[in-house]
Amino acid sequence: MKLLLPQSCERALLERFLRAEAMAMWAVQAAQKQALPTSVMNFLQRHEQDEQRHLQQFEEMLGARSLGRERLPRVPEQWCALAVHLYGYEALGLEFATLLVAVRPDLAEILKDEEAHVGFFERQLRSLLSSGEGPARCARNSAQAWWNRLPRTLDRYLGDPSFASFRDQLRDAILTSLEQRFSALGLSS
Repeated sequence: MKLLLPQSCERALLERFLRAEAMAMWAVQAAQKQALPTSVMNFLQRHEQDEQRHLQQFEEMLGARSLGRERLPRVPEQWCALAVHLYGYEALGLEFATLLVAVRPDLAEILKDEEAHVGFFERQLRSLLSSGEGPARCARNSAQAWWNRLPRTLDRYLGDPSFASFRDQLRDAILTSLEQRFSALGLSS
């Protein structure tokens, strides 16, 4: 994504990350309740630690706490669907990390973590897509379902007034980038 935001968007980006990191942490915690391959579980445990560290960092920067949850979110039970679910939100997080680092270069470590998370799920999805028609169909169907929810999610992420004059450009740039990622993996219909 080549769009740069002004410094006036910094707080809104930090607030989005605070919420997104909390949601990612809860999703990863919920995912660990599923029966998954050992290598995936090991990654998810490290991923959860990354998300906890990021969450704490954003809480300190903003002087605010993330909202807690009484229950973990529901996540897909099948690995082929869960991998798409986590990948989609990590890819979306990577887009926002790119925007954030352009405004706050001191947060480049978060971008590196997001790139590592996205890379892990891309490798997992390539493996799923090449492992047979059943897992591939499941992943593609899950990608379509995730894609259908994306516009509402993106509208919530871009709802802050500081994004108003950039909202359409941001939305288009993020959607284009995510569409390219999904297509490159073979997750498009």
